[in-house]
Amino acid sequence: MELSPLSVILLLAALIHHGHTQVKPTPAVTITPNPAFSGETVTLRCVIGGEVRQWTYIWENDYYLVSTSRTQEFSLISVTHSHSGEYTCKGAVTGTSGYSYTSPAVTLTVSAETPKPELTSSFKGAALIGNPLTLYCTLNQSAGWRFYWSKHSQTPENETTTETHSYTIRSVSVSDGGQYWCRAGRGNPVYYTQYSDALWVHVTDTSLLVALIVHPSRSQHFTNDSLSLSCEGQSNSAGWRVRRYTHRERVSDCSSGWGSVTGSTCNISSLSSSHTGVYWCESESGVSSNPVNITVHSGAVILDSSVHPVTEGDSLTLHCLYHHTKSSNLTADFYKEGLFLLTQTTGEMTIRTVSKSDEGLYHCKLLEGGESPQSWISVRGTSRAPSSVFRLLSSLMAASPYLLVTIILVVKWNRAGGSVSITPAVAMDLCCLSPGPLSLLF
Repeated sequence: MELSPLSVILLLAALIHHGHTQVKPTPAVTITPNPAFSGETVTLRCVIGGEVRQWTYIWENDYYLVSTSRTQEFSLISVTHSHSGEYTCKGAVTGTSGYSYTSPAVTLTVSAETPKPELTSSFKGAALIGNPLTLYCTLNQSAGWRFYWSKHSQTPENETTTETHSYTIRSVSVSDGGQYWCRAGRGNPVYYTQYSDALWVHVTDTSLLVALIVHPSRSQHFTNDSLSLSCEGQSNSAGWRVRRYTHRERVSDCSSGWGSVTGSTCNISSLSSSHTGVYWCESESGVSSNPVNITVHSGAVILDSSVHPVTEGDSLTLHCLYHHTKSSNLTADFYKEGLFLLTQTTGEMTIRTVSKSDEGLYHCKLLEGGESPQSWISVRGTSRAPSSVFRLLSSLMAASPYLLVTIILVVKWNRAGGSVSITPAVAMDLCCLSPGPLSLLF
């Protein structure tokens, strides 16, 4: 079929017009972070494709106008639960009457509760000196968090920051023992979660020169009782001081007012709940003893438990103490990790041979009324020299007692790592030992 000249002209005009007609774009909305928490800053972004670059962005929340701006991003500062809902955007072509389509709605969810992470450790029991230790700060929420780590001996300004939820100590030392916390943060300004519950990291080293001695020797105490804390050891403890961490004061010395100092001993004449915290000895050079957890309870019942780690194979007795009587004829229920263990009419419970499986949180309840706080019982392994050391020394003695004097060697066993090292030393006294009492060397 032939077209008339007029039809050709009209067809060409339509084609030309169609070529210059732009397709009406559909925007897309992104919301970060989502879900969010009360107090966070939330950023909404409207992405519109096509050739038009000069858009005015129109935001609506559940069909109510929220904002009009010349930029793609729109921020909600310090959101609350009322900001939850569906958000859409569309674009208006600047200087014309043209519009884009309205974007599909995206739902923003704002939680009123501040999240709280869980802090766990790669070790279930005491950490071994020289080995790596990893702490995990678990937060089952949306992404974008940085993680902040603190210890009882640190101030909040000195928190360690990581981009991942784990923090690794590559070679554990005694000073790494103590109480740890973590929290997470994201955004600008930074929105912080709550702090996790405290996690105790126990590090055992029998070669410590100075230890913190607590009297009475238990981790829980009644208010108004007295307490003595001493830095004692095989060497001179002069220059050592008693320090503590509490949520109120953070890190402070006994001399700062919460106790009276006599030499390397700190005395507290009348305990209050504000004395609850982590205590340790520290030298002038910054070397620390193992930390001790002290809980001061204003209630009528406490658990009398070992303030220091218990050695595997030893016996352990837990006493349920009542503030208003010295009587031992008290019926007490004992619990581990919140689970009932047994009832004792004597008010005490004994574990005759302690094993690693006995490690955990214990507390007690009295029939007379009252419940103690929880206390962590730490169990450390036994230390025995490897039999190869005894065989080596026995062979040398059998060959000739004077051979040791000639070689001038002393075999030393590293209890922490379980390794054997031979170093030059004067071993004159060894010549007079028989193979029998070699165990005395260790």
